[in-house]
This record gives sequence, C-alpha cells and structure tokens, in this order.
Amino acid sequence: MKTLFTLVFFFSVMTTFAQIKVNHIAVHVSDLKKSMDFYQNVLSLKEIEEPFKDGLHAWYDIGGGAALHLIEAPSIPKEVSKVNHLCFSIPDMAAFVANMNAKNYPFESWAGAKGEITNRVDGVKQIYIRDPDGYWLEINDDF
Repeated sequence: MKTLFTLVFFFSVMTTFAQIKVNHIAVHVSDLKKSMDFYQNVLSLKEIEEPFKDGLHAWYDIGGGAALHLIEAPSIPKEVSKVNHLCFSIPDMAAFVANMNAKNYPFESWAGAKGEITNRVDGVKQIYIRDPDGYWLEINDDF
C-alpha cells in the first residue's frame, strides 16, 4: 500500500509541475519612457493594462498569455553576456531586419558580427540587439 501511495503521489506531483507556464518576465530599467519607446517602437510590442499606475511600471503582451513587465528603479546591473538574454520570435526575419536597418538600429550575430544574421544548425535565423539598458535580446524566426 505504501508503494501504491508513493507512486500516486509521484505522478500527482509530476502532473502538477507539467502545468507550469510563463506568466511574465520582469526587466529592471533605468528610464521607463526610453524603454517603453524601445519595446513599443522597435519591437512593436502591445502595451497592456498594469495595476500600479505609479509611472514606474509598464506591461507588454509577449504572446501565449505571458507579459513583459518593465520596472524603473535606480542602480541597473549591467550584464554584458549574451548568454543571459530575452528571446522573441518573429514570423519574418527579413522584414524585421529591414525595420532595424530603416531605424539605423544596430544588431549583430551570436559571434558579434555587426549587421549579420546567425543561421543556426537547426535552420533558425537569429540576431541580437540591446535594449536601452544594455540587456541582450535575441530575435529569431522560430515563430
């Protein structure tokens, strides 16, 4: 009986954890207005309602029921490693790159080649850009 209970408990826990989903990603920003301009006008994210109404928060729909929360606060930690990044998938890399070029917004490949696209071994195309606080964002066409 103890073994049966253990198995039922184990599978119950596994089922519970399988239901986890991304709710939101929070990003610490130094200038909310500047960051809002970037996420709205460079990435074309749609702003959504946020409950605080304190001028320090902005929320954006990033698909799949998840949101990006921008939170203005002093002392932004500067991360330079591309290994730590946000990733957004888009349906048309050529159109996105054309938009980056039209805005003169710099992008680079994983290796750091300016204005180049990385072609991963699985066929996904990706570029890397930085937001106003220096955070790396991967943009890929794995849409």
